[in-house]
Amino acid sequence: MKLLTTAAAAGLLAMTVAACSTPGMMSAMKTPDAPAAVTVPAGHKVAMMATGMGDLTYECRAKAGAADAWEWVFTGPNAMLYDMDKKMVGKYYGGPTWEAADGSKVGGKQLAVAPSPNAGSIPLQLVQASPAMGNGAMTGISYIQRLNTMGGIAPMDACAASSAGTKKTVKYQADYVFYKPA
Repeated sequence: MKLLTTAAAAGLLAMTVAACSTPGMMSAMKTPDAPAAVTVPAGHKVAMMATGMGDLTYECRAKAGAADAWEWVFTGPNAMLYDMDKKMVGKYYGGPTWEAADGSKVGGKQLAVAPSPNAGSIPLQLVQASPAMGNGAMTGISYIQRLNTMGGIAPMDACAASSAGTKKTVKYQADYVFYKPA
């Protein structure tokens, strides 16, 4: 499996920044194109955008309902969130939880996924946000889209009884688009 190098990830971030005409995290951002399955319902507007860069962790576990079968199971993310000016504005970690630099945070429930157009990449995703904790950037967030994914799929290494409990991290990058009611 091909993973993003630091230089490639930085290059992708630079391309993302160059493609966006609005500097920083602003409320008047344009709604990005997305497959129907991960499109936010009408009545919501883009509140902020961030690029997540980090690791996804997988653990080798027995496959549920299948005797003597093993698989890599996703156990959680660990990523930093950057705005269009390459400033660190938050983090993304297990829960799932998106936490802004101001301490406000939001979790959510996955509603839908769609295949990534980038081979070897995790799917695009639509999450319905739960009420935010704390006051700040995450206050009022209703939906979160994961778009433009690069990397992050489960390891290609063998997963068997002899490696049960082994954890592996995989580099990934994705754009996160946060929405509030219009």
